[in-house]
Amino acid sequence: MFSPGTQPEMESSIMSRTRPATASRSAPAKDVAPEEQMYYEIYDGIMEHRLPAGTKLTEQALSEIYEIARHSVRKVLSRLAADGLVDLEPNRGAFIASPDEREAEDMFELRQVLERFVVQKVGESGESGEIGSQQLHALRKMVEQERDAYLSGNRPLWIRLSADFHMELARLSGNALLVDMLRRLVCRTTLLISSSNEGGAQQPCSFDEHFAVLDALEKRNANAAVNRMAQHLEQCACRMLQRPEQRFDLRAALRKPSRK
Repeated sequence: MFSPGTQPEMESSIMSRTRPATASRSAPAKDVAPEEQMYYEIYDGIMEHRLPAGTKLTEQALSEIYEIARHSVRKVLSRLAADGLVDLEPNRGAFIASPDEREAEDMFELRQVLERFVVQKVGESGESGEIGSQQLHALRKMVEQERDAYLSGNRPLWIRLSADFHMELARLSGNALLVDMLRRLVCRTTLLISSSNEGGAQQPCSFDEHFAVLDALEKRNANAAVNRMAQHLEQCACRMLQRPEQRFDLRAALRKPSRK
């Protein structure tokens, strides 16, 4: 479902902008170097919760899966660590980031500061005419995709689009440094949102809260939009659940065939 080149054009464009620029989601696998393929497949696996928090990524296993040298594997793991998705622990190896409760609180506290600023700036730009209805309409279409993914049971796409909304909104602020800072936080806090409770869970859905932010922005009410974002992030923090330890096949999670 998420293999390169199979997603609709709009979704592919959204994903490639949200992900670090070095990973091109829409490029055919045969045109991508093994290191790059490994990078964005692990990135997707983490963001889609196929690779759960705390998973150990062993150099030997990844070297065999992607048929590349272990020093190349280390380079890719370092890039993922820079994104905040992987933790490198001396003498233990690489693990999918698993922020503890204290770090989670700190991250959401920082996101409150940064994203309130984002929404305030975007709202004020809308009031002054710098940001038009066309840009907000594009965001609304994204949230509609997010809603449709959730309602159709496509949880991986729902999770990805939920994160994408925050990054696309940040880009409207025009502050590239802010976007880069927020990208790391969004990636890392995405790991905290439970992907269990499948099949009719009663937890609130983020797309409703995203629509509320957009409603306020479209009405050119920056203060209301800031308040809606603050409430949304509070709800995100409340939705964090304990993630049970899982056993799984690394090859299967990366959608690679088993060795004969």
